[in-house]
Amino acid sequence: MNVSLTAELEELVQKKVEGGRYASASEVIRAGLRFLEQEDEARAARLATMRAEVRAGIDQAERGELIDGEKAVGRVRKRAVKKRHAAGE
Repeated sequence: MNVSLTAELEELVQKKVEGGRYASASEVIRAGLRFLEQEDEARAARLATMRAEVRAGIDQAERGELIDGEKAVGRVRKRAVKKRHAAGE
């Protein structure tokens, strides 16, 4: 398999090899692909979690277990603030 890289990506690969962590360009590319696969798996897991949460919400709504809209928005805002603080923003 042949892969064409932009000049910028080729330079990045070369810097990684020169940095000593990787012995070859192939190792850099393999590491990048492993990382991409991990990201895809993490994204799929987040999507599955969101779908489950939406399904749970729909089930609650169908049972009549609803809360006031303003309270719901307040909860979402609190969660967003906590996530931002946890992320160091």
